[in-house]
Amino acid sequence: MDYLFSSRLASEQEKKGLQSLQAAMPEEGLFAEKVWRQSPEPFLMAPNVQKSLEQLGHRLNQFNVACDLLYRLSYEGRQPVWIAELLDRGKPPELIALARVKAFRGSVANVIRPDLLLTKEGFTICELDTIPGGIGLTAWLQEVYSELGFEMLGGAQGMLRGFYSILSGGDIVVSEESATYRPEMLYLIKRLHELFPQEQWRLCSSENQEKWASQVYRFFELFDVANVPCAADLFERALTGELTLTPPPKPQLEEKLWFALFWMKPLREFWIRQLTQRGFEQLQKVIPYTWLLNPEPLPVQAVYPRLETQSWEEVANFSQQERELVIKISGFDERAWGSRGVVIGADVSKEAWGAALRKALSEFAERPHLLQVFHHSSLQDHSYFSSEEEITTMKGRVRLTPYYFITSEKVTLSGALATICPADKKMLHGMKDAILVPVAVIAKQ
Repeated sequence: MDYLFSSRLASEQEKKGLQSLQAAMPEEGLFAEKVWRQSPEPFLMAPNVQKSLEQLGHRLNQFNVACDLLYRLSYEGRQPVWIAELLDRGKPPELIALARVKAFRGSVANVIRPDLLLTKEGFTICELDTIPGGIGLTAWLQEVYSELGFEMLGGAQGMLRGFYSILSGGDIVVSEESATYRPEMLYLIKRLHELFPQEQWRLCSSENQEKWASQVYRFFELFDVANVPCAADLFERALTGELTLTPPPKPQLEEKLWFALFWMKPLREFWIRQLTQRGFEQLQKVIPYTWLLNPEPLPVQAVYPRLETQSWEEVANFSQQERELVIKISGFDERAWGSRGVVIGADVSKEAWGAALRKALSEFAERPHLLQVFHHSSLQDHSYFSSEEEITTMKGRVRLTPYYFITSEKVTLSGALATICPADKKMLHGMKDAILVPVAVIAKQ
């Protein structure tokens, strides 16, 4: 199906803009072996939407802090113990013990990035990433499009200054699993050196180092820790206070199943107490309803809320119209990022849907999965350079990824990346057919 509905010749100003984009691209690129469609303009956002995003960052940080607290209260026996037991599934004992030590108590990620879908009703969160890629790419896009005359969300150097606020010099450790993002981290370090010459940053591989800086940024997921030789040394030095490690080694905070816990009625009072009634209600509007795929049978008089079914086998036999649902693996697995391990119910046959659901249930003991309401993103028009001379307008679906940097003083929205995928795509992520642009604010009249 063709979703491209108009093409035109680029103006001289737009051609110069493309030349500026091409000339500004770092020699080593920004994503290893990745390309995307370039646009003559950023994704434009009204000032009131910017305010909503800023408020969302504050709420999501509160949520992250509350998740950390709930886990601790659970393993201490002051909240139901099944919560910690659930979050610990599939994780090695030494990592569980590390996450519970007092040295890391109360510490959470200093940068968070929700993946937001734009729908007719507003924002819907796909997931909350605490080790997000795209920081260097978004920083580059901010600066380049700012030079083209657009007012960037977060400012022309918002991402650079945001990252500096959480790592004012130090080491960035990138694993082989995250090697795709190595070029953007090299660019980030180069620009930080230019902006803050009094400080030093170093990009480190996952191998052991003779000496670490006093601050270290962990750019690897904890499910991959067995393939990161330097991890044990980093964790030990962080425990002794020799260095500060962010994000802290807490695998429970890298799980998606927090969204299922958020919607569980027995935990409602806890969430309201930590988030306030208003904050809880605001997050209810953006966090899609989520179920934990637990194979244990329900009592005969019970049903799964909103599904109004008594068993998962009934869900496996839902019609295509009823399958506006998505299956996701929660975390601590290589399938838990990059849209791997995701099945959209309406896009597969009943047989494939049933097989995926049963497989997810069978992995509950080690790899819990979620079932989530699938929200359709609204269609947006955006243009891109189909050649050096021509601009094509595409009807697409938008994934918005705002970056929040968190210090003891405040939560700062430092920038956002818009990924605009062709309208026939349901899984919205970086791909060669996607347009990647920064978010800009529409100037007030």
